[in-house]
Amino acid sequence: MLKKITNYFVIPFAICVILATTLFPKTTVDMTNFSTEGLELNYTVSEDIALSATFEETSHQTNYNKFFPYLGKSYLGFKEALAFKESRGNYFTVNDLGYLGKYQFGAETLKLLGVYNPEYFLYTPELQEKAFLANSARNKWILRKDIARFVGTEIHGTTITESGILAAAHLAGPGSVKKFLRSRGGYNLSDAYGTSISYYMKRFSGYDTSFIKPNQKAKANL
Repeated sequence: MLKKITNYFVIPFAICVILATTLFPKTTVDMTNFSTEGLELNYTVSEDIALSATFEETSHQTNYNKFFPYLGKSYLGFKEALAFKESRGNYFTVNDLGYLGKYQFGAETLKLLGVYNPEYFLYTPELQEKAFLANSARNKWILRKDIARFVGTEIHGTTITESGILAAAHLAGPGSVKKFLRSRGGYNLSDAYGTSISYYMKRFSGYDTSFIKPNQKAKANL
């Protein structure tokens, strides 16, 4: 009999007590302690602030490294630094003069590289990367004698390097770079935005561009 009383009354009673304790605790949680009202939760850095460091000269180079992966003086660092100066690294941009993509190629230069469809080029990042390498290889072949002659010399206080020569050739063409070097800086062509050969020669000096092999017939082929 005692066992039956325990089964019918004590055990159910204990279960009810446990449930009541769980569902109706004496201590209530004050949710105001967890309120986010008045807190500044938006920590997004504006694009202008994040990118502004790359437009500063070398005195602000430490700020650049705070915002961007450090690629050093490798070929990758060279092409990405040049691309950022040209277009902020945007594959799909066209400037008001009609220059296309991440590296801002003109239609005539693309034809020399075997690219005849500018629209396809604009929307094909892989082709843009191949075009940059092919154009650099072609320029390096055209300027090979000037690279051998002038690298290590100084023009207007800037030490001439192979990467500076190739960057300037991307800006103004290899023929204009030849004139700049052979006139010792007397011929210093600027583009439509006022950027000069000497500026690129200095801005992009000292990168390792040995990855680029001179090739007179380099083409951008997928």
